Amino acid sequence: MLDITASLPLVVVAAVLGYLLGAIPFGLVWARVFNLGDLRQIGSGNIGATNVLRTGSKTDAFLTLICDAGKAGAAVLLGSALLGPAEGQIAGFAAFLGHCFPIYLGFKGGKGVATYLGTLIAVAWPVGLACCATWLVTAALFRISSLAALVASASGVLWALVLGHGSAALLAGLLAGLVWIRHAANISRLLQGTEPRIGKKA
Repeated sequence: MLDITASLPLVVVAAVLGYLLGAIPFGLVWARVFNLGDLRQIGSGNIGATNVLRTGSKTDAFLTLICDAGKAGAAVLLGSALLGPAEGQIAGFAAFLGHCFPIYLGFKGGKGVATYLGTLIAVAWPVGLACCATWLVTAALFRISSLAALVASASGVLWALVLGHGSAALLAGLLAGLVWIRHAANISRLLQGTEPRIGKKA
């Protein structure tokens, strides 16, 4: 259990560092490296891997996916190693917030799917991998990234309980709620039947 009284200063440090790490906009970084333009002016305007894929650069999209997941995973692992597992989860949650609301971009960031998966893989890898598999199966069946993200994130709590990682269930639920909030516009388009499919260029 987390001793708030004794650990609060370190928890704050972990949260701040996790947030700053999560706020690094790797989509924009790699788009600049590959000279793809400003992602905020392309497709959905999102800085995540799905919108990067709309530029036609699969390499850039893959690197963005790995880095966005990796920064959250790194926050969890560092927080856990230096402070403890509960603090690691806090650092991962802060990294997720940093990705969605990055200070470097006026708090206008991504939708958090890769960071959600990266956080859960680091907290409880069977749960994270199960969510990844859920995303892949849903994406293969329907070819809609946002639908896959919504289904995969919603499955996180269930996977945590089924696979015996109940300590990760609350975190999975909180992150899933934020993923769904960030996908409000996508949900509206899904209901209208106008959501673009995977691989569609900007």
